[in-house]
This record gives sequence, structure tokens and C-alpha cells, in this order.
Amino acid sequence: MQSYSRSLKLMGNNFTLTVVDEDEVVAQQHIDAAVAEISRIEQLLTTFKPDSQTNQINTNAGIAPVVVDREVFELIERSIAISALTQGAFDLTYGSIDKSLWNFDKSMTALPSAATALEMVHLINYKNILLDKANSSVFLKEKGMRIGFGGIGKGYAAERARKILIDRKVSSGIINASGDLTTWGNQPNGKPWTIGIANPDYPQAAFSYIDISNKAVATSGNYEKFVMIGGKKYSHTIDPKTGLPISGIKSVTVISNNAEFADAMATPIAVMGIQAGLYLIDQIPNLYCIIIDDNNKIYTSKNINLK
Repeated sequence: MQSYSRSLKLMGNNFTLTVVDEDEVVAQQHIDAAVAEISRIEQLLTTFKPDSQTNQINTNAGIAPVVVDREVFELIERSIAISALTQGAFDLTYGSIDKSLWNFDKSMTALPSAATALEMVHLINYKNILLDKANSSVFLKEKGMRIGFGGIGKGYAAERARKILIDRKVSSGIINASGDLTTWGNQPNGKPWTIGIANPDYPQAAFSYIDISNKAVATSGNYEKFVMIGGKKYSHTIDPKTGLPISGIKSVTVISNNAEFADAMATPIAVMGIQAGLYLIDQIPNLYCIIIDDNNKIYTSKNINLK
């Protein structure tokens, strides 16, 4: 048995798909099937294609409900449940924040005023996503509201790709969506897959390793996208209640049995803050978390063993 990998850009992110097989040709066919599935999901969820279901929902905000595929409906349903669980720290309607407020590029030299930010976030409210199960329709109550799957889409796609590969009898592999990853089976040498938890000051270096076979891991960190203003680092993670970026936390790593759930939980934990975030994680079975604060202090949820 050997592992075969392919890296490519999907959903605006770098995906690396790894499968373990005896035959390279067969392994590549398996990877083709997984890539096709991720591309299919990208077409459904993207906001960059005018006719995607996401854009149809957004275009009709405040106007009319839009009938969507069952899987899109159910993904929105699960997203709303996570919003309720995190008291709105996770919210699909974050798309309502105008790019002009936060662009996180070099041209940004000052924070918007708290008042401007608050004015922008009044449209962010997951409770204004109205679902009609019988018709499989989605309605955004307020004009100007927008949804986006940036916080959960990669994890959903990784989970679907894993399912397709398991259905194809692939005994072991990893789907890595820009650091959000899901694994099953063992390495070709029979040992479990392990992951290094990145040191936020030196993302190339790991400070710890953890066994992650048959688990999913997602990391939300300010070392990938951030802006320096007045000598202070502001993360690209926005608190949906204030419209302002969070500070104080360098990275949050969530470990779960499911990539979609791990992906969706990493950002809200950062928004909720260390104490509230860990408290929430400890209430949920099979969910674990590692938080690193701005002073490089490491906090972990219960029952997590760093090596």
C-alpha cells in the first residue's frame, strides 16, 4: 500500500487529497471522483457565479423565497443550529458586511468607527433566514441581507469527498482543505495519521502532535489573514455582533468527528473568547479544542492529549 496525493485549487482554497491504494492509476481515479464532488458543491455554494443557489437566495433577499436543492436547504438548517449553539457567534448572514468595511489588504490603515461597523452589522441575524421545509425554500427577510458559506462550506465539501472515497472502498486517506482536514484509516505503515499543531508565530513549525485518524480538524488563526494598525494585529475574524475584528486569540484548533462541524466551530470559538469558548466545547461530546492567545499561552479543552 502506498499513499498518493494531488493538490489543486478548489472553492478558492488549496485542497490536497491523499488516498492509500496499491495501484496509482486506481488511486488517481478515486481522487478524480472526490475532486468532481468538491467542484459540484462549489457550483452550488459559490457567491462568484451569478446563477448559484447562494446568489439566487441573496438576490431575492426581502423579495421572495427561493427553492433550493435539499442538500443546500439542509446545510443552511445545520448552520442555523450552530448559530443557536454559539449564540450567533457563527452566522451565515455575515455576508451582509460590506467588503468596503473590511478588506484586509495593505490599503487598510485604520479601523472603521464602532458606529460605522455597528450600522453594517444590523443585517447580520441568522434568525432572519426563514426556512420552509415543505417547499425546500429559503427566504432572507431583510433587503440587503446576504448569506455566505465561507465558515462551513470547505468542511462540508471535505466531508462529502470523504464519503465518496469510503463508498469507493478507499480504506484510508486525508482530505485537506487549506488546513481544515478530515481523515480515515491509517497511514500505509499502519500507524495513525497525526497532525502537527502550528506555532502561530512560525506557521511552518509545529509545537505539538496529535493522533487524528478518523477525526476532522479545523484551525482558525490570525497568522493567515490579518492587518496591523497602530502596532496591533487584528484578525480577519469579525465578531458578527460588533462588526469589528477580534483580538487576543492567535489560533483556535477544533477536533471533531465531522469536518463540517469542526470547520463551523473554529471561528465562533475565537469570537466567543477563551473562557466561553472552552466552556461550550466541554459541553459537546466528541469535540475538543486548542486555543493559543496573543501571549502564546496554550489552553485546551478537557480530555485532550497533546504529545
